Amino acid sequence: MTIKQLTDEQIRTWTVEQKDRWWLTEVYRGNMPQLTLRSALAGMLIGGVMSLTNLYVGMKTGWTLGVGITSVIIAFTLFKVMQKVGLASEFTLLENNCMQSIATAAGYMTSPLIASLAAYMMITHTVIPMGVTFVWIISISLLGVLCAFPLKRRFINDEQHPFPEGRAAGVVMDALHTSDSREGLFKGKLLLFFGALSALIELLKSGEILELVRLKMLTIPSELEAGFYSLTGWYPKINGVPLNELTISLEPDHVMFAAGGLMGIRTGLSLLIGAIINYWFLAPYIIGLGDIKGTVDSAGVTHYGFRAVTTWALWGGVAMMTTASLFAFLSKPKMIFRAFSGLFGKRASKSEDCLKDIELPMGVFLIGIPLVGALVVFLAHRFFGVGIVLGIIAVPMVFVFAIIAANATALTSITPTGALGKLTQLTYGILAPGNMTTNVITASITGEVAGNASNLLMDIKPGYMLGGKPRQQAIGHVLGIFAGAFAAVPVFYLVFLRNNPDGLVSQKFPMPAAIVWQAVAEMLTKGISELPQSALIAAIIGGFLGIFLECLKIVSKDRLPVSAIGLGLAFVIPFTTCLAMAAGAIFFWAAGRLFTDDNSLMNKVFVKCLEPVCAGVIAGGALMGIGLMLIQYVLLPMLK
Repeated sequence: MTIKQLTDEQIRTWTVEQKDRWWLTEVYRGNMPQLTLRSALAGMLIGGVMSLTNLYVGMKTGWTLGVGITSVIIAFTLFKVMQKVGLASEFTLLENNCMQSIATAAGYMTSPLIASLAAYMMITHTVIPMGVTFVWIISISLLGVLCAFPLKRRFINDEQHPFPEGRAAGVVMDALHTSDSREGLFKGKLLLFFGALSALIELLKSGEILELVRLKMLTIPSELEAGFYSLTGWYPKINGVPLNELTISLEPDHVMFAAGGLMGIRTGLSLLIGAIINYWFLAPYIIGLGDIKGTVDSAGVTHYGFRAVTTWALWGGVAMMTTASLFAFLSKPKMIFRAFSGLFGKRASKSEDCLKDIELPMGVFLIGIPLVGALVVFLAHRFFGVGIVLGIIAVPMVFVFAIIAANATALTSITPTGALGKLTQLTYGILAPGNMTTNVITASITGEVAGNASNLLMDIKPGYMLGGKPRQQAIGHVLGIFAGAFAAVPVFYLVFLRNNPDGLVSQKFPMPAAIVWQAVAEMLTKGISELPQSALIAAIIGGFLGIFLECLKIVSKDRLPVSAIGLGLAFVIPFTTCLAMAAGAIFFWAAGRLFTDDNSLMNKVFVKCLEPVCAGVIAGGALMGIGLMLIQYVLLPMLK
């Protein structure tokens, strides 16, 4: 069935009341089951799993991946299989939509864990109690929900913005439920197959676990070139520094390979170029200058590694990412101004509002935003020492930033959470100079809430396209918030944190997002004068280069093959990870150009089904990796 939509002329000329009445009569599906017990439970279960994969990937790359289409395919396959074996009746299109809404909300709950809260713990060298983390991330996420729904009427009902990722999820669901289900089941089988294969590879990479079951001979080496080095006795060096000390090795990181496939060729190539510049040229040179300091072992040998290199390199990378993201954001003033235009335009009277019994009542926001906003201010003061007045200032910034972020997400599917967080950090660098914790936590409020509000609107878009009930989607999003928090937070504490915030950053999990937040806070509060001269020069060059590349991107009309964000990110991620993501991006880019026959198996698998293939690899590898770490760090110590 073709999804009904208004023409461009109708969108431009009709009033919002006309559009609402058209939607009610032409699209709305009435009492079709949506938020049922099974859709809620399945959505929360899938969302919990998706939140763990995002936690794993986020700690490696600093990014969270959209899980909407992945959750649609998983839910569809799950219920189709259950239906075939007689364990479930046929589930509806809107139940599937509700599941993806809940799962997507859960998937995004990892953002504070990999960014603001991790940065806070690294700055203060203290572990935030787990209960505090639960309360904090749930509170700011609920504030995001409350800020989102007042914007729905304008961005979705009235202006009919595309929200590309949400629209894609809606199209996929419509195709699955109104055509031959074989295509959906094929994608589901691919996701499960590559997930199982990825989990097996991850297991074979764990030498310690295989040794327990006496299968160590099957172990895949973590560095593929290690055998060659041991046989030849030749260890290549750059400027006297061994390659492995510069994180340069051939690590079989299949999870990051798949992540690169989802990121695309521009980002992949940018990561590779930035990594070569940083680890092959700059880092060895700066080590020679003495500005990158290693640790000396008992034999008097100096070792460097990722942490030592990134302590210097992050300044150029962070400067590049910060200026590029802020310039890209501020270079579109029309988009910013348009975000506010019409927000407070004339609304229909209650008697004219045909959706008054379907949409969330406006009273929920008028009462909820002040109450939850006050709660967030109190929690920021009670848990993190943020002054009451400084916390209150952050609340109106939240709504302003939510409007701006929603407009960007509506047009591009990209939510500028990082840029908005940095704007807050700059603001509080002036309002609260010298206070790094206030700087990070207030930016957490504004950036995370704005991001959550925008992502909720992305979730609502397919529901609007398919005729779902907004109230039930809102409830579903809240369920997803709790599902994501209760899945990701304990795993973060037990597996990754382990009561040592200073050990969060490692070559395996570089925590790039947290490093960026920490670096900006330190620069704004301590001043740049404390940096080594070479790091200061790198920061200045990186800052100008970020702006220059964004200007070239505008001039070339978005055809520039290099991304400033990708280049800068390579300075805070190990070379091995950058190489794996670049390889994945190149592989899937090449597949799209080599396998052009629509009927060939390679085209069907690696081109048309790129997303389920990559999602399967990421989910399988990440979940197995987390499971193995739980065994290694939690279960085995308990058994000893």
